[in-house]
Amino acid sequence: MAAGLELQGVVAGYGQGDILRGLDLDVPAGRITCLIGPNGSGKSTVLRVISGLLAPRAGHVLLAGRKVTGCSPSAMLGHGVAHVPQERSLFPAMSVWDNVLMGAYINHDRDAVARRATEIAQRFPIVARRRHDLAGSLSGGEQKTVEIARSMMLDPPVLCFDEPSIGLEPRARRMIFGILDELRRDGRTILLVEQNARSGLAVAQDGAVLEAGVIRLAAPAGQLLDSPEVGRLYLGAS
Repeated sequence: MAAGLELQGVVAGYGQGDILRGLDLDVPAGRITCLIGPNGSGKSTVLRVISGLLAPRAGHVLLAGRKVTGCSPSAMLGHGVAHVPQERSLFPAMSVWDNVLMGAYINHDRDAVARRATEIAQRFPIVARRRHDLAGSLSGGEQKTVEIARSMMLDPPVLCFDEPSIGLEPRARRMIFGILDELRRDGRTILLVEQNARSGLAVAQDGAVLEAGVIRLAAPAGQLLDSPEVGRLYLGAS
């Protein structure tokens, strides 16, 4: 299942401005890579380029060694890349079950979708327990869990998460990071952007520091956690 991601010399931005300025990033297969950096450094833009929401002006995106640069979001889903955005993305006036089904919108085989939804409900009990409830009635941690469950409907080998713990209380944060670790142990490749850099690096195997649109440092996550300079700049250490 594992498939690695690679960005080579990616230049991308909005309007006339470039946020990413020749970014090179390696996301090894079957591991969690945590991308950290200051606000405005381009972390979310990296995910948007990978998921097809933003076409780069230059450079390449490779999935398992194959160029997928500039593919549409639907095409990237078809290639096995799912993106869970930072903002709450459930449809609050729809049921939990219908929200989960939306994760397979590019699959027109209704029987296959129903079978997959049943599998998802077994893995994520909240989907079965709250299936008839409106998604907007769930707590923040419950909504994020359902968002992750929805992203699994196409059984993607690659998952991109944009600050999944933002706005969650400590217990919910621990639960979400636990889910990410389980997905990694399934053999999935995960690129994690996380505002709580210390927690993100703690669950990751690899880390990268993004600053001004380029990767300034890439190293094993534990090494970044132990780095006094990284700690001073990004982890709140003295």
